[in-house]
Amino acid sequence: MPMRPAPQPADPDKAATVPAHTALLGHDLRAAVSDVIGGLRLIDQNDLDTHTRLQLERVRAAGELLARLMEEALAAMLGEEDGNGALPGNLQLARFLYDVEMRWSARAQEKGLGFRLSRAPDVPQVIALDRIALERILSNILSNAVKYTDRGSVSLDVAMSPVGALTITVDDDGPGFSKEALARLFEFEGRPLGNAKPGLGLGMHITKDMTSRLGGRIAVENRPEGGARVRLELPAATWARGGTADAAVPLPDLSQLKVLVAEDNPTSQMIVGQMLTRMGAEHAIAEDGDEALHWLEREAFDLALIDIEMPRMSGIEVIRTLRTMTLANRKMPVIAVTAYVMRANRDAIYAAGADAILPKPLPAIEVFGKAISDALCRTGSLRGEQAPPPPPEMNRATFDRLIAIAGPEATNELLDRLDLDLRQARTGLMSGIEAQDRNAIRAQTHVLIALAGAVGAERLQSLAQALNEQAHLDQPFDHATGDEALPLLETLIDFVAAERAARRARP
Repeated sequence: MPMRPAPQPADPDKAATVPAHTALLGHDLRAAVSDVIGGLRLIDQNDLDTHTRLQLERVRAAGELLARLMEEALAAMLGEEDGNGALPGNLQLARFLYDVEMRWSARAQEKGLGFRLSRAPDVPQVIALDRIALERILSNILSNAVKYTDRGSVSLDVAMSPVGALTITVDDDGPGFSKEALARLFEFEGRPLGNAKPGLGLGMHITKDMTSRLGGRIAVENRPEGGARVRLELPAATWARGGTADAAVPLPDLSQLKVLVAEDNPTSQMIVGQMLTRMGAEHAIAEDGDEALHWLEREAFDLALIDIEMPRMSGIEVIRTLRTMTLANRKMPVIAVTAYVMRANRDAIYAAGADAILPKPLPAIEVFGKAISDALCRTGSLRGEQAPPPPPEMNRATFDRLIAIAGPEATNELLDRLDLDLRQARTGLMSGIEAQDRNAIRAQTHVLIALAGAVGAERLQSLAQALNEQAHLDQPFDHATGDEALPLLETLIDFVAAERAARRARP
């Protein structure tokens, strides 16, 4: 079906209404995407089989990327492309690569291809760059690699170059690039005629554009052994900007706090309520601005989370009003939650008296918890993190002995290495179980047996041993053992990450 040209407004007054219409449409789009992502996060994955869990992770990763791309598109339509359409923040590379793997390993498996992702030990935990640009680069490179490879595998390797640049290399076992393709590779619709695969030739053009946006370099070549190689190189100056965020942020202890949540959307109420409950907070829900003020008149709260778009009274009006009430309300930390994250909207929200802004769709609980922690620390309500309690199935004495052996000078390095190894074991084990790859399961459980034993995770060690034994047998694989082991591994990863952050926060 041919595309119709966009209708042109007949007069300037009508043209002026286009941004307002787009902003309102954007609000509804964000609300719908927020419900989709929020609904995925509410699914209890403990009772799901590994295949279903991996597919949910794939959908979640793609959904969050869709939300970010939608935000950038709306910023462009509203003329607010200033590089800050999304709230700024460091990029936790391990989590980012996990999402990349969840999305593209599933795409590769649909074609019967292998997919491997590796990350060198010296790659930084956190980088500071434009996440959207990096996601678009990798999406287009990996899409081409999977599309043109009919048998074999696709790999993505992240490493550091000898001169300190971050390098991301994608190799595939496809036919490689023809001379005609290489000559026009980065041109707009530069795809040569006669190509049997679908597409317009926009992917590498976008890749080149996004690479320039990041200040990096892109190189393409055919491998001597066959297949194609695309290499992205990002000099340290483009991503090493003095960020101090850790790879995983512990959840703050809010067990002594009472939080007011002003939010009219039932799904968002449930998501925020569950996250606050997990952090130990008592909370009350106000379904609109008037009810929020009634709550503030009746009871004292330590923190307020205020949705900006509410019926009867907007969030901005609520914040302005509470700042004129009692002394406690004037000093109480306030975090605005809004689908409007453009520059002008942020300025108005801060001018009303908000201490921080969280975007919709709501971020992951780690980001949510850090925003709360930062707001509380600015007012002296939170005095830093305590060391996390160990998981109930873990022998804390064994873990403490390991820390004592490392000594004060090497403890941080030990925990960094342990965190990385556990995350790699999780990714490899999940992929191995999904693909029924017994060699991968044997390799990852071999590592996991040693790690779990070293830290005192006795039940996880036992399950890893059982998985390893199953992988050596020529008989159907028992998913129940993997379904029990993976949540315990996830819990151990959370514990180690929180322990790392707590130790770094100590004076």
